Amino acid sequence: MAGLWKSYQALMTRYPWTVQIVTAGSLVGVGDVVAQQLIERRGLSQHNVYRTAKMMSIGFFFVGPVIGSWYKVLDKIVVGGTKSAAMKKMLLDQLCFAPCFLGAFLTISGALNGLTLDKNVTKLKRDYTDALISNYYVSRGPGRRRRLELVPDLESKQDVKDDHREPSLFLFVFRLFWMISHLCFCVCL
Repeated sequence: MAGLWKSYQALMTRYPWTVQIVTAGSLVGVGDVVAQQLIERRGLSQHNVYRTAKMMSIGFFFVGPVIGSWYKVLDKIVVGGTKSAAMKKMLLDQLCFAPCFLGAFLTISGALNGLTLDKNVTKLKRDYTDALISNYYVSRGPGRRRRLELVPDLESKQDVKDDHREPSLFLFVFRLFWMISHLCFCVCL
């Protein structure tokens, strides 16, 4: 496992943007597989591969680039690894970024699922609040702040210059994990 982590870090150092995007797309795809198999209990014969491919494309072309860019912006807005800086990052992330990101994610998902503009707006009105509450439940305050405090420790092990530092796999995994439990399920209903 340590060798796999070192290989990932080496790739992240050499190809940060590509690795972020591939990581995000893969995790969203895994999230959809988990949603279909464990939450919806479809079974392998009823698994919707096309849906998983659509979700992965959202991960590759939207989630990875947007979240990766957001963490770069967040690191420039709030500098440091103190508890105070972590709290500021958490507040900016949850109060500014999360609501916008979620609205865009649900809208893109609806469009890829063939919803008309009117149906997409109706679905967004219906699902947005529940999805945002789920996000806040999973990413709630002190836990989120503690994860943002840990990021400099996790990322300091990377041999990357500070101005090119990328978010760690830890943040990508946790940030995308909540899609497994709610988003992949609700956007495809």
